[in-house]
Amino acid sequence: MTRLLRFAALAIAVLAVAGCASTPGRPDDPFEASNRVMYAINEPLDKYIARPIAQAYVDYMPTVIQIAARNYFNNIDDLFSVVNDFLQWKLDKAGNDMARVMINTGFGFAGLIDIASDLNIPRGMEDFGQTFGYWGIPQGPYLFVPLWGPTTVRDGTGWILRYWWSPTNEIPNVPVRNVIYGFGALDARASLLGASSLLDQASIDPYTFVRRSYLQRRHYEVHDGNPPKLKDEDE
Repeated sequence: MTRLLRFAALAIAVLAVAGCASTPGRPDDPFEASNRVMYAINEPLDKYIARPIAQAYVDYMPTVIQIAARNYFNNIDDLFSVVNDFLQWKLDKAGNDMARVMINTGFGFAGLIDIASDLNIPRGMEDFGQTFGYWGIPQGPYLFVPLWGPTTVRDGTGWILRYWWSPTNEIPNVPVRNVIYGFGALDARASLLGASSLLDQASIDPYTFVRRSYLQRRHYEVHDGNPPKLKDEDE
């Protein structure tokens, strides 16, 4: 997982540099030529490696372990959501997320059990990319990173910060830490198996479908579900 994140950060930087010399295209995807190359590289890696492993994880890993792994990483996401709630001055969300972290960490075995959801405490689900957008930082060019997926310069920077400051990095036992990150990667890919089926059935260009879906979803999240209309040339 550590190598994957380092690769993702390097790929973002390489794409950004390479794109500077590319022919300008869409304003939100000026590096489309290099992004399509990365997308083409990703397709066989995902189809023949990542997706089958994720499907095997869903089919054969005990459900209780899958739920525990998902809850563990959701609890860390809630912790970062507290930080981003305060950075965006969303105090109601901050209170809910702080309560979730305290309850699940203290009484849910470090977040392995999601007691807070059983108590109907909602998740804020704020991240650094959304905070950057809240403070007016442009999303920057769209990027596609093999084995990572779609992102933007703004969101990619946020994810690197999220990883760098993760409490999991403080686990001194490296093999245990890597196993935990491995479960996180498997769970993340497994959660997208349904989206993979939808993408396979898409009648339009899959690259365009992924780009549009990602950018629209992030635009929606940054504006808390009430976004201004996007200027989409393909609309």
